[in-house]
Amino acid sequence: MPARRFDKGVVRNVRRAAEISQAAVAQALGVGDSTVAGWETGQSAPDPEKLVALAKVLKRDADDLFPRDGLPDLADLRCDAGYYQYETGPLIGTKSAGPVAGAERGVRRLKDKYVSALAAAYGVTEQELRRAEDRSMAKGEDQAVAGAIDGSTADQPRPPAGPPGSLAEKITLLLDQSFPTPGTTPSDAEIAAAVNARAGAQVVTEQEVRDLRTGAVEAASPVVLEGLAAFLGVTPLYFQPDDLVARQVFEGLQLLSAHRKGKVGRVRARGAGAQGLPPNIMSLVNDLVTEMEQKQGDEASE
Repeated sequence: MPARRFDKGVVRNVRRAAEISQAAVAQALGVGDSTVAGWETGQSAPDPEKLVALAKVLKRDADDLFPRDGLPDLADLRCDAGYYQYETGPLIGTKSAGPVAGAERGVRRLKDKYVSALAAAYGVTEQELRRAEDRSMAKGEDQAVAGAIDGSTADQPRPPAGPPGSLAEKITLLLDQSFPTPGTTPSDAEIAAAVNARAGAQVVTEQEVRDLRTGAVEAASPVVLEGLAAFLGVTPLYFQPDDLVARQVFEGLQLLSAHRKGKVGRVRARGAGAQGLPPNIMSLVNDLVTEMEQKQGDEASE
């Protein structure tokens, strides 16, 4: 998941508007005056572990001052709580940060006995922590799946990343996979405008879309969900609590990602995901592979 974005000009302007000196910021964060000056001139940037505290000093919400485009993974939760990775061992009662480091890299999941303590330290619920862990696992899974399709890392299995559960995860998954090129992802304002246009009335605002996307609000009216589905190109059933539909969309997007990377051919032989692809998705795989093979043949003959 993307880290928070830091803009030196925005920080400088906010600090000046609040009439807070660089020295005051430095003292509050435990850094030198020159360090804060360096942040504002672009010579350096604050550690991600400092951003939430910096926003607090400047009397601004961190999501507003340092936004992120997606939902947080484990590393993001840790940074938001102000902990460096090496500090997490004592949080879960271990001598080293190994368990947390492994989970953040998507190598292995946290043991159940660590979850409660870590969630409390990060100021989130255990469910939020597990969902962030799923996103960290997904990063490792993406790398493992790509390697397994090539046959290069088949002996290095990673914990599978399941389909999205919450409404925010469902929206984020579609945005990430449907608009993979940087700078092409529609803004919250554009999404709201599209939903309102379809409804023929203002049924959602830019802020409300942002709240849905970030998980601040966990439910939306049927007319908003229908508009989101139409804009993002999925059936409205995708946003309902139906695991089968969500899984099929998830697997379909994985297939699309493999297609973009030119690695879909071997998916036909092995399927994808922890339980393989559903029959209807496998049918799509076969059709897509055939289409790609024909296209490659045409290009070779030119």
